[in-house]
Amino acid sequence: MSPQLTIKLQPGTQAPDFTLQDADGKAFSLADYRGKNVIVYFYPAAATPGCTTEACDFRDSLASLQGSGYEVLGISPDAPAKLAAFTGDFGLTFPLLSDEDHSVALAYGAWGEKLVNGEITEGIVRSTVVVDPQGNVVLAQYQVKAQGHVAALRETLGV
Repeated sequence: MSPQLTIKLQPGTQAPDFTLQDADGKAFSLADYRGKNVIVYFYPAAATPGCTTEACDFRDSLASLQGSGYEVLGISPDAPAKLAAFTGDFGLTFPLLSDEDHSVALAYGAWGEKLVNGEITEGIVRSTVVVDPQGNVVLAQYQVKAQGHVAALRETLGV
């Protein structure tokens, strides 16, 4: 495994900037969110059971998160067309961004080895990073479970 795959972000460090396309091909940059708190979460694949659970939990919690000053961005290696279908099928109301070359996931420490169905594979490690209005990491969670993650995150953030 490459050492690059194991570098995790730490609170107090600057979050790596990125520009990625959403489901409609619109570019989103982390820099566009300066002045706001942002929850950036990484998930392995659109429309899979765990990823659907997590995305729908974020969707269902979006009003309270935004009401407390947090925006949500979901990132996966899926192509924009797959993200568009996922967004439409589940009525997702926050941007899902395409990181097809997984460069952003690597920069955030959300790409690495993981155990899937008894086999070690390389891919997205389900992760969540909270970025403050100045672009600094306030919270970085890796290898989170889809079920219950948003509720636990809301509790940690006091939302």
